[in-house]
Amino acid sequence: MIKTLLVTPPLTQLNTPYPATAYLKGFLREQNIDAHQIDLGLELVLKIFSANGLTQIFDQAEEVIQETSDNVQRIFMLQDDYLETIEPVIQFLQNKDNTLAHSICQDDFLPRASRFNNVDNVEWTFGSMGINDKARYLSTLYLEDLGDFIIETITEDFGFSRYAERVAMSATSFTPIEEAIEGEPHLLDQWLIEIFEEKLQLFDPEFVAFTVPFPGNLYGALKCGQYIKNNYPNIKVAMGGGYPNTELRTLRDPRVFNYVDFITLDDGEGPLFNLLKFIKGEKNEVQLQRTFKLSDVGEVKYIDQKIQDVITHAEVGTPDYSDLPLDQYLSVIDVANPMHRLWNDGRWNKLTVAHGCYWKKCTFCDISLDYIGRYDPAPAALIVDRIEMIIKETGQTGFHFVDEAAPPLALRDIAIELIRRGTKITWWGNIRFEKTFTPDLCKLLAASGCVAVSGGIEVASDRLLKLMKKGVTIKQAAQVTKAFSDANIMVHAYLMYGFPTQNTQETIDSLEVVRQMFAKKCLHSGFWHQFAMTAHAPVGLNPEEYKVEKEEFEFEGFAWNDLPHKDPTGAKHDRFSQGLKTSIFNFMHGLELDLPVQNWFDFSVSSTTLAPDLIEEALTETIKADIELPKYALLWLGKSPMVEIDEDEGWGELIFINKKEDMVIETSDVLAEFIAQQIEEFSIYQEGEFSTIQKVGDTFEEETGFDREELFESDAWKQLREKGLLLIRL
Repeated sequence: MIKTLLVTPPLTQLNTPYPATAYLKGFLREQNIDAHQIDLGLELVLKIFSANGLTQIFDQAEEVIQETSDNVQRIFMLQDDYLETIEPVIQFLQNKDNTLAHSICQDDFLPRASRFNNVDNVEWTFGSMGINDKARYLSTLYLEDLGDFIIETITEDFGFSRYAERVAMSATSFTPIEEAIEGEPHLLDQWLIEIFEEKLQLFDPEFVAFTVPFPGNLYGALKCGQYIKNNYPNIKVAMGGGYPNTELRTLRDPRVFNYVDFITLDDGEGPLFNLLKFIKGEKNEVQLQRTFKLSDVGEVKYIDQKIQDVITHAEVGTPDYSDLPLDQYLSVIDVANPMHRLWNDGRWNKLTVAHGCYWKKCTFCDISLDYIGRYDPAPAALIVDRIEMIIKETGQTGFHFVDEAAPPLALRDIAIELIRRGTKITWWGNIRFEKTFTPDLCKLLAASGCVAVSGGIEVASDRLLKLMKKGVTIKQAAQVTKAFSDANIMVHAYLMYGFPTQNTQETIDSLEVVRQMFAKKCLHSGFWHQFAMTAHAPVGLNPEEYKVEKEEFEFEGFAWNDLPHKDPTGAKHDRFSQGLKTSIFNFMHGLELDLPVQNWFDFSVSSTTLAPDLIEEALTETIKADIELPKYALLWLGKSPMVEIDEDEGWGELIFINKKEDMVIETSDVLAEFIAQQIEEFSIYQEGEFSTIQKVGDTFEEETGFDREELFESDAWKQLREKGLLLIRL
């Protein structure tokens, strides 16, 4: 078969590999196709942040240093200190020398520039986090100082999670991208190509496939494609990923094919498999799948042979992380946001629970595209098989489920499977705050290793949530987020402002909802972003339905996704940006939660129209009693009890031995005996069907002659429910 190299170009996260190449390699392994993968972003960062790399950067910077800012000149003057500390700091961030944390936290270890200006304001944050986290945060600032130096002296294209992103953002024309690629390479470009050449020599591929998930990966992919075309014309080059999937669906400009031979859309498994067969001569061009290429007359041609079956989620295989140097990724900390900290700190195995979104109705989302619109789950047992295989291969038990919105019932089944097998993992993912996530389901997910969830509260306005077809209300979001929070699961909210027709009062009121949710400990983290109208979302496809107007712009044949638009009936949204961001920063740190929300803005706005106890009222709503949920299954997470019965005294005692603390339930002999008999059937570890409230109530009445209320309303039952007896909808 064709020798294949899968490439992640610079730059994505520093702490963990972007999963696309691992997904594709896992699929190719299932097809008995040998492939290799590389993360050029990591390799380039490790080259930059080495004593040798920094020496060359400082040497080249000397030519322009007199024209730079005072901050950059300060870093230049401290270059010896940076050269002495850079490799120990990288070792520390790779978790290879954690004892260095003590030195890093000393004031005289790291050289400091402008990124440290506000460090005294956050010292208190680490009181409960520990010295290791503080050192990781200071080391991150240290690297960001060096990043600022590189941007000002070497190239403005550098960024820690992007590379030349500016040339790909909203690039309706390919001209600026072509000019950047064909321009004189700077030092980082030279290093990128040197690293890439080493990999080409090592793996000797016949086919190279680049994943381009974000605009900041496009330049690196095409720069490497240019190098292949100039030096290895026999190697075929393909490009796919999130950026082509959303931005290049209407591609017309042939110039991009000076750097790649093929561009694929949507899931890469099918197009990649067909391309390999096409290159080998086993398939004709017309049999390609979701693929752009040049025609014989030099025009862009899209080929999609639709007869072929879609590769289901159950058939894509287990992600394969081999080839990637997993011990060399850097765990950095952004202290401002606990969810961002989770994202950037530690190495997470990426896994998808189900392809697409089970809801696929949100009007701001690209639901017309395959990666969202085609929902395709896989059995829980298969997902856990994949989890166990990845743990065996990587030695890492942290998982990030990267679904658009992980299905609650699939998560339920995965949690049960994990607990039954005794597979210990730590996981987090994105969900919808829908009512299926009951307090008991949240406790079950926590027991399986869930530590955090993120989800969209968006505009936090019932009118606008309905217009968005979000399928969630403010009350429902409050109840679900509180259920997760009470289960000791961190909750992050995606927040939006500027949705079509959103007025000033609704923006103020949405901030009030968010304030109350933080105050009631429903949320731990959040992030505001301004609405963007995209070409593949319902709002972009039918703007008149949402009372917005597309603005005219010239599409020049390359990227097309973000649509400039006017909102004649909405507020002037841009002016709210700073106040919303400042407020959320304070809320996350438990500050100013009593401050009237209008005070966050430096212009005059009215106060909120919402009741100050809106969220409190939502949280105090009475939930149904157990007896009113006859079809719900009972799951016991603990061990079987020791039992003492005294029939003469009509007394019984159940003694549960738990990891944290023992539990003793004193009750009547009838209840003690019945619970002891039934607890095995409640156990999550039993292989048969779980008992339901209906079945247990019927059995209780048959065996004891008492009404079922005697069981379900007893203190013994309430104690069991508090200590791990869950009611789960199956």
